Amino acid sequence: MAEHGKGPHLHEPAGTLFAQIAWLRVAQVFGPGANSLARFSLVGSLVGLALLFGALELYVRSPYVTAAGQPVDQPVPFSHKHHVTDDGIDCRYCHTTVETSSFAGMPSTQTCMNCHSQIWAQSPTLDPVRQSFLTGQAIRWNRVNNVAGFVYFDHSIHVQKGVGCSSCHGRIDQMPLTYKAQSFQMSFCLDCHQNPAHSIRPQSEVFNMAWQPPANQDELGRQLVQAYHVQSKISCSTCHR
Repeated sequence: MAEHGKGPHLHEPAGTLFAQIAWLRVAQVFGPGANSLARFSLVGSLVGLALLFGALELYVRSPYVTAAGQPVDQPVPFSHKHHVTDDGIDCRYCHTTVETSSFAGMPSTQTCMNCHSQIWAQSPTLDPVRQSFLTGQAIRWNRVNNVAGFVYFDHSIHVQKGVGCSSCHGRIDQMPLTYKAQSFQMSFCLDCHQNPAHSIRPQSEVFNMAWQPPANQDELGRQLVQAYHVQSKISCSTCHR
């Protein structure tokens, strides 16, 4: 037998000689740093996989996917800022069922023409509104705020329990062009459902876009939760019916 580390002798059996030659070839292929390289590759793969999942998580929550903060084109460039802030029109004048129905409602063309038969009556910008009024064909507005089809959402219950318009829609009274202020992903809803006291305001302030939580919001919120009989519902069946 050959001494350790010195290779085979010529008088050794052919099988042993073949094994020694194979050992030498393996030793040449896998050098002293092979084990370190294998460990680095394994750790690097795990770190790379974690970074990939982290990047995907950030991507699905980014405006590229949620479209939050991106104005939506409409057949008529409607300005909430002009109608709400400048003209003082209440949300409920146009969204008539927000207090009584799951859907806030969209104004009919007649509602628009209540004013625009006299104001800007000849403006080219409002031609789609006049055509809709004359033909009876509703204007096809593009949806801005929406939840997935498998999610049940009721505007009326949120309004009745003291959740303000701006909590979900942002300062829509400051938007010349309407855009989604929140992602409306499940985490956004759960943040409120897990701690409703943080978001609830007096019912008299629900439609006040400029309302800000007071310094004692936590205490006030707890009182309103009891007064409005708000339940912290986070079961799946609450939204996925």
